[in-house]
Amino acid sequence: MVETSSRQATARSRWRRISVIAGVALIALFVVLQGIALALPRTNPPVIAEPNWDSPQTRELFMRACGDCHSNQTNWRWYTYVAPAAFLAYRDVTEGRQKCNVSEWGAGGEAKCDESVEQIQEGKMPPWFYLPLHPEANLSAQEKQQLIQGLVATFGEGPGREGLPGQEPGEREDEEGTIGRPLALRLS
Repeated sequence: MVETSSRQATARSRWRRISVIAGVALIALFVVLQGIALALPRTNPPVIAEPNWDSPQTRELFMRACGDCHSNQTNWRWYTYVAPAAFLAYRDVTEGRQKCNVSEWGAGGEAKCDESVEQIQEGKMPPWFYLPLHPEANLSAQEKQQLIQGLVATFGEGPGREGLPGQEPGEREDEEGTIGRPLALRLS
């Protein structure tokens, strides 16, 4: 009987030691990740040029719902400095600016902005995980429709579709099946 309680005490002591080591290792990992997270560049490069917005309301709705990731005017909130949220925010902003950046219009920032309407209509933008921490981006059905109409007027409807702003009647598509870059010429 004494031998059994001695084994139980040894087993508990071993588990306690393992738990302490695992806890210290997790804390050390968090500290390392936090150091990396703090070193991530959180910059807002200067605004080069914006598209010729069809209205101030379209710009306001876009900046409210999309501007943190698709412009150089990102609001780097406190949690973007805390791991692991810092890594997710950094990735989302970097990828968002690469795909569509309304602050670098005419310098390549408009690359895929014409896909914005489709992304919003399909409910892909803004992403579901963005909305809880950014309630201002959760547009009403009416605001969403106004944004979509404004983006169609500003960006056009997408590659190869009718209605690109600045497209001349009879303008031909290039070999890739997309319209030439009249959007790049529309600096404000």
